[in-house]
Amino acid sequence: MTVLKELRPVMPILLGASIMLSLGMGVRQSFGLVMQPVTRDIAVSISDFAFAMSIQNLAWGFLQPLAGALAVRMGFRPVMVAGAALYAGGLLLFATANGMFGLLLGGGLLIGVALACTASAISLAVGSRVVPARVRSLVLGAITATGSLGALLSAPLGQFLTTGFGWRAGVLGFLALVLGMLPAAWIAGRVDRLAPPPASSADISAASSRAALANALASPRFLVMTAAYFVCGMQLLFITTHLPSYLAICGMDPALSASALGAIALFNVFGSLFFGWAGGHWSKLALLGGIYVVRSVVLAWYFLLPPTPATTLVFASLMGFLWLGVGPLVAGSVAEMFGLRWQAMIQGVAFMSHQLGSFVGAFGGGLLFDALGSYDLAWRLGVAVGLTAGIVQVAFALLGPPPRPATA
Repeated sequence: MTVLKELRPVMPILLGASIMLSLGMGVRQSFGLVMQPVTRDIAVSISDFAFAMSIQNLAWGFLQPLAGALAVRMGFRPVMVAGAALYAGGLLLFATANGMFGLLLGGGLLIGVALACTASAISLAVGSRVVPARVRSLVLGAITATGSLGALLSAPLGQFLTTGFGWRAGVLGFLALVLGMLPAAWIAGRVDRLAPPPASSADISAASSRAALANALASPRFLVMTAAYFVCGMQLLFITTHLPSYLAICGMDPALSASALGAIALFNVFGSLFFGWAGGHWSKLALLGGIYVVRSVVLAWYFLLPPTPATTLVFASLMGFLWLGVGPLVAGSVAEMFGLRWQAMIQGVAFMSHQLGSFVGAFGGGLLFDALGSYDLAWRLGVAVGLTAGIVQVAFALLGPPPRPATA
């Protein structure tokens, strides 16, 4: 209760950031539901659809540091509101696409730019700026948790509209949800009225973005975390893009895909809250490595067995618990290592690596399927690199120098 009373003045900002993240990520995680009908209707292949989603993730990743830097210089509100508007425009183009161009521009590029301006790096940077360091990890976990609830709405809505009225209706349903991001972004933008956070012992002293970036790229802890984050993106985008297609190929009920995405979203809440809390008590970097290892084991277990509704929902629940919990851990690690001023930009650099991995997972999975007719090699590669990245991350976290404490 004491924490809630302390956070009451900034609660509208935290809720705005959470709702913006929830709607944006929920819709984005549900695109796999329309893959099969899109590929049948407008004569694009699975690898074409996966390529568009990969371009989305590359645009998101490569523009994330720029969006973070612009938020420092221009304010968070104009960046977030512009991102929400671009998201709506991208979905409108996607819904009216008749070929690869509309799919690539709307569902790929524009939504990728929008996510760079509204998703986790920006939302969590907003949250970090308005709460004290002693509860920061927990609050970031809560923002991430509420941010995952959007898929509980977007997945069943998208499945209902796509099944009953076609995939274009499903995408328009996503558009209706995304319009709610506009007022949420405006309210979260109140963070710009607050005084900048005081410098802490962890803050980089450089005033320029270039010097701040150089400082981050000279940190071995940051580089290892960023490299492992590549594998995180590769695994997750392979699942969100290709799980509905895999289940359809195996003859499962199409409704199971929506149920699985809903289970992922639900257990995202529990995982985000748990790892947000755990990050305040144990090494965030070691927890990240542990997530990658356990996630890889779960991935291997599921794909080694013939899928059933029960195993699919158990798999989705476990993956959901291990999914967005990385968000508060990465954001908290960046704040500990470098302070708050350039957090959105530096976290964006790490996220660029994540999105490069997402490109490999989504597009590479599609290429391997088109070439081999199955996902067997794709998931085996995902398990192997996931185990390697997780073990290296844990070892470095436990054997490397301790992080500098943040006191802001």
